[in-house]
Parts: sequence; structure tokens; C-alpha cells
Amino acid sequence: MADYNNSEMLICTAARQMEDGAICFIGTGIPMLAAALAKRTHAPKLMAAFEFGGVGPSLDELPLAVGGSRTFHRAPVASSICDLVEAAARGHVEYGFIGGAQIDMYGNLNATCIGDHDKPKVRFPGSGGANDIGSVCWKTIAVMRHGKQRFVPKVSFLTTAGYIDGPGARERAGLPSGSGPYRVVTDLALMGYDEETKRMMVLALQPGVKLEKVQEETGFELLVAKDLKENDPPTAEELRLLREEIDPNHLYT
Repeated sequence: MADYNNSEMLICTAARQMEDGAICFIGTGIPMLAAALAKRTHAPKLMAAFEFGGVGPSLDELPLAVGGSRTFHRAPVASSICDLVEAAARGHVEYGFIGGAQIDMYGNLNATCIGDHDKPKVRFPGSGGANDIGSVCWKTIAVMRHGKQRFVPKVSFLTTAGYIDGPGARERAGLPSGSGPYRVVTDLALMGYDEETKRMMVLALQPGVKLEKVQEETGFELLVAKDLKENDPPTAEELRLLREEIDPNHLYT
């Protein structure tokens, strides 16, 4: 078995959530590497959509930000933020990959602040397009490190709506019926959401990780799938692509 680190496992797990031919809103960082890996492996027709208007770039070189020139390289569409968000609002974007500083059991995300909004203990970058992505993409996938300081009973600030406070809450808030959180990818596990309660549920553990460890690093009670699985470790080819082609300078890995 090839040696790998937590970042590489996280990237590979995120990449495996991307379907060939799907349009995916991609955020800065780990989702970019995951999209590049997916295109080189099982999803060559993946259409990566970036916030500043690039849709379907080759991803031959790793973008450094969602507005960087590499998000437009060999892309069939070079548009704008307004066009991209409107396309998502019309139902044309299947997946949205986002992150945050905090997430709760209903998939609500905080990327704004800790403490009082006007005088916070910590100020984060803010929403960017994350609120739009979480509101109108059909399935949102959160990619983040696992820890009690991130997986909290209630987010300090609601930047991106998940299932808010349970079943029916998104619809009552005027968000598209059937849209919402789909997966949470971490360095410890892969989570989804219970269909009835909309609460976060552990679907699969990362290799060598115990369920007790996942719960210990979570600030709320997790549901557990009846057929709990273990994710496959990165393959030798996935690791070669990440290390030699996608991120040779180890900016993220």
C-alpha cells in the first residue's frame, strides 16, 4: 500500500464524489485539486465552474484562486459571476463544493466570524459565492478538516444555509425544493444526511479511523449508517497524479 498523508486522502475522497459530465461549482483550495484529479481519472467530461466565470477549463495547471487566469484556460465558456449564479439559480449546476470554519448537524456553514458580528473574536473571509452555491445548487459538498472546533452544535454565524433547523426549513425559507447539503468530506470520514431528520450521518470512515474517533472530534451526536463502510485509500496512480502533475510544488498536499 502506498504511503499518503491526510491531505491526499481528503483530496482523493472529494474527487471521487464528482461525476463525469456533471457541472460542479468549485471553490478555492482542496476542491480545485479534487476537480483536477477527477478529470484525470474517472470524470474526463467534468465541467468545473468557477465563481468568476470560467466553466470547463482544462485544469492542466492548478489555479491559485477562483478568479485566476487558469480557471479560464481552454474553457468553452468565459463568462461572469452574475451569469454563473443565474445559471445555478435556473437549476443547471448539479454540485457545489464549499468549505467553512464551522458546520453543524444540519449542514449549515459559517465562514464569516466567531462571536458578535460587529466585534468578533475572529473574522473570516466571509461568504464570497458560498451563500449562493449553498442556496441554489442541487447538491452541496462541504470539504473540511475534522475537529470539535469546526463541527459544532450551532454555527456562530449562518453564512451558508444547510437544512437550517430540520425537515422543510429550506423550503420555508424559499430555497429550491430538493436542493441542499449532500456530503461532508473530511480527513476522518465521509458523511451524508438522514433523509427524514436531515441530520448529519457517517457513511464511511477513512482508512484506519475508528468511529469513536470521528464522534470524539465532533461537537454533536452523529447518526451512523447501518451499512457503515471504509473508504479505499488513494491508489498509486492517484498519488502520482497529485504529486507529479496537479500539485508538484506541494501548495496543498
